[in-house]
Amino acid sequence: MRLLSLLLFPIVVASGGMTGYKGGQRKVKESIVAPPQGWVEHAPAPSDYVLELRVALPQPHFPILEKHLLEISDPSHERYGNHLSRKETEALMMPHPESINIVSEWLATYDIHEENLSRSSAQDWIIIHVPVGLVEVMLGTKYHVYRHTETGEQIVRTTIYSLPERIHEHIEFIQPTTMFSRFKAFRSTLHWDAAVLSDVGVGTVTGPAGNQVDDSCNTAITPTCLRQLYNAVDYNTSATNGNQIGFTGFLEQYVNNQDLQQFFTIFAPRAFGSNYTFVSIHGGQNNQSLGNAGLEANLDAQFMFGLTYPTPGTFYSTAGLAPFDPDTLTPTNTNEPYSYWLQYMLSSDSLPQIISTSYGDDEQTVPESYANRVCSGFAALGARGVSLMFSSGDSGVGDGDPNSTTQTCFSNDGKNTTIFLPTFPASCPYVTTVGGTMNIPEIAASLSGGGFSNYFDRPWYQEEAVSRYLSNLTSGASQGLFNSTGRAYPDVSAQCLSYVIAYRGGFTFVRGTSAASPAFASIISMVNDARISAGKKPLGFLNPWLYREGYTALNDITTGNNPGCGTEGFNATTGWDPVSGLGTPDFQKLKRLALELK
Repeated sequence: MRLLSLLLFPIVVASGGMTGYKGGQRKVKESIVAPPQGWVEHAPAPSDYVLELRVALPQPHFPILEKHLLEISDPSHERYGNHLSRKETEALMMPHPESINIVSEWLATYDIHEENLSRSSAQDWIIIHVPVGLVEVMLGTKYHVYRHTETGEQIVRTTIYSLPERIHEHIEFIQPTTMFSRFKAFRSTLHWDAAVLSDVGVGTVTGPAGNQVDDSCNTAITPTCLRQLYNAVDYNTSATNGNQIGFTGFLEQYVNNQDLQQFFTIFAPRAFGSNYTFVSIHGGQNNQSLGNAGLEANLDAQFMFGLTYPTPGTFYSTAGLAPFDPDTLTPTNTNEPYSYWLQYMLSSDSLPQIISTSYGDDEQTVPESYANRVCSGFAALGARGVSLMFSSGDSGVGDGDPNSTTQTCFSNDGKNTTIFLPTFPASCPYVTTVGGTMNIPEIAASLSGGGFSNYFDRPWYQEEAVSRYLSNLTSGASQGLFNSTGRAYPDVSAQCLSYVIAYRGGFTFVRGTSAASPAFASIISMVNDARISAGKKPLGFLNPWLYREGYTALNDITTGNNPGCGTEGFNATTGWDPVSGLGTPDFQKLKRLALELK
């Protein structure tokens, strides 16, 4: 791949301006009424500023891939556990050859040829680096610099673009165009109280499994607390049976190795001196300067690797969302970075069986076409036997502090209607979404994101559980604020408050569903470890099993709610609910059920 020469720009404009393309008239491909709340138009985008365009070609065979996924993830199906290979999933993600040829023809009219672009291994993505001026001609639009009023972030976007009618059916979408997602980590920090360490083990409380849990766990969560609470105290994983676990890092979140070893010394001494595999994606780094240690990355690494040691662990660092810089004329990543991470993972021959991610944004800030494509990529990973865990979000049913009177809860359709705001990728039906609990005995945490997707229909595997909840939902302030037929989340939950982490040479508390996701992922990794050691396949996509029978090995959370948007939000209750999902894990019960599967 090489950068298109900016010297070609005047020539290409003249050439592209003659007829556009031999397919006839242009037609709007995608548009939004206005940028999401908080984004304002700042200035015209410089014509020589370089965008990295990602052109998504349709995947006509995805329904077949989805059928494979559901069959091999359903314990009652004869194909259960027969996961697909990389080649098999790629074949089911490939565009029709006609789409590849027609889009290549269209790009060639702007002097963009094979040597100027790169393609994903399944040929379903085309990536090109093009100056704004040329992109505006290609897409019949105008780009602007948009500024976020709260954070000062600046991005280059448009609110509408068009393509020749002939190629509409051969291009699913092009980004960055109409996507304004801010893509944030789901966590916040609290003050560290050193006295907590001296309280560990002073007294005990009874956990949901009937076992004893240090009462200090009501004040500070450690790996020992999670093992006690979730009934995994005496289980030791293998380092050599092939089981692996990983987590993702975005937004320049780095794992500080000095902090990691400091954490291991106190809270996971068996893991002291151990390391992890670092994988850089799209230029992702892992800066070891103590001042660059990331709260999110440190949290994930310390708890995930501390809980599952000696299971081999991987940290995937993806560069992404660099701010707009008008003085930089080199390619800049102005997409949200899931697509880069997915492209790398789907082209890899070897994958961890468990991967946790603690990032996301309001579903409505991500164009539906883009959300569908990213979600399809998650389905492909599930078909290959990967269990994907995602945090449900930290804003209850809205956006921002769920207890604030200024919480944002408005639709992005120009009407500014008050609605609950689902989170993506938590709303994708092919991932296991993890909400948050707190205290012992456990109750649902008020920050726990949960609700119903406006993009994705409710999947078959959760129809019974969700319908039961809705049938018992009393009328109130939440009526009419959510899509009752949408994919419901979270699926499960885990502790999300007062996690103790080592951070920049000291200690601090972290809270959020970003803590719950790696915690639940670690327990499932232990279950996979037991299955693999017994000669069985990993669990893969969890949801069909969890909703069919796995829920019987979870601790049902029946108290709490997730307020927001001027309402009490949803309530926790017996069975599934959109605050705590099906409940928190009981490792011994999960292991027993999982070993009974073929």
